[in-house]
Amino acid sequence: MIELCLPSLGAEMDEGTILEWFIKPGDRIEYGDIIALLDTEKAEIEMEAFQSGTIEALLVEVGETVPVGTPVASLRGSEPKVVDAERPAVVPPAAHEAPPRMATAPEPTPVAPPRPSPTPAVTPTVTPTAAPASQTPRVRATPLARRIAREKGIPLESISGSGPGGAIVEADISGATPSREPSRTQRRREIIAAAMMKSKREIPHYYLSTTIEIQDTVDRLAAHNVDTEVDERILMPAILIKSVALAAKHFPEMNGHWLEDGFHPAESVDLGLVVSLRSGGLVVPTFRNADERSLLDLMAELRDTVGRARAGRLRSGELSDATITLTSLGDRGAETIFGVIYPPQVAIVGFGGVHRAVWAEGDLHGTRSVICASLAADHRASDGQQGSRFLERVARFIHNPEGL
Repeated sequence: MIELCLPSLGAEMDEGTILEWFIKPGDRIEYGDIIALLDTEKAEIEMEAFQSGTIEALLVEVGETVPVGTPVASLRGSEPKVVDAERPAVVPPAAHEAPPRMATAPEPTPVAPPRPSPTPAVTPTVTPTAAPASQTPRVRATPLARRIAREKGIPLESISGSGPGGAIVEADISGATPSREPSRTQRRREIIAAAMMKSKREIPHYYLSTTIEIQDTVDRLAAHNVDTEVDERILMPAILIKSVALAAKHFPEMNGHWLEDGFHPAESVDLGLVVSLRSGGLVVPTFRNADERSLLDLMAELRDTVGRARAGRLRSGELSDATITLTSLGDRGAETIFGVIYPPQVAIVGFGGVHRAVWAEGDLHGTRSVICASLAADHRASDGQQGSRFLERVARFIHNPEGL
């Protein structure tokens, strides 16, 4: 018997809630299949299967909150892959598209010949302790209404639905009384704050910033995109991701983890991108092997990942520990942002919004598009001179998008 346990998606995650099961006893699942929708302190996350086999039983009901590491389902069949208990296995980077849907028909049970002395091993697979989650009573509500109620701390059981068949819709939530318990948004803010306070206490941060003139890069992107199909256009965030990833490859002291026995440089550049959620809070999906990916590939994953992050449809394997993080305020953001390192990482790069500024080139003066790049780094792994050269390398890559 193999147990599927609630994965840990970061040091600040202690528990999770099963919002929806996508499987039932008898279903055959493969490694990487989506089996459940979780509500965590980070966001709503799609839980992947890290073993293959046939579902024997669902051990946690919809709506139930359990600690990290709790068995949530059991299955029989293939042997489990070796997975770090503190860190879920990773779906291969090329598989950033949605995995194939799971089979819905139960696997036929072979008929065993009569035995002279039956044993407990051939008892039926459906047991009273593992009733399918679909038998659990659940309040009918639209996905949007369910999400708003969770964020506001409003129990669905206290609301009368006005939708088809008595389902609760968005309009039914407006006049409902919030619970006295903290909302999910507030709780997520508290979790983020606790993680950042721990980072500031334990990591000796140093900070650097530089302003990068990007007018030529902006013009080249505009020229490339003018006659290009929408799904093949490249935007500035893809340039920033690739530039930081390439620079991190050249400066391994910025790319890795500080553990109890010291600094461990990473073998690959797995870049975490900070995404703000419309409901409040942040989530950091990981772009694996970002230094080796093409701009078109990164741009496609960027569109897909950000959209699913804000819709609460990220997969658990996409939130595994990154080796360096990038945070950007977008086109209309403040000019400068200084990030806080997310342990056990040792660096975070920040980009403010693209803006116009007076710029001098020799004796020529004019207004140009510029962007401010910042670095917050761990002084135990690097120093200011290394950090300065790292930012200089980032700027060099941004200036030459054709070479990316």
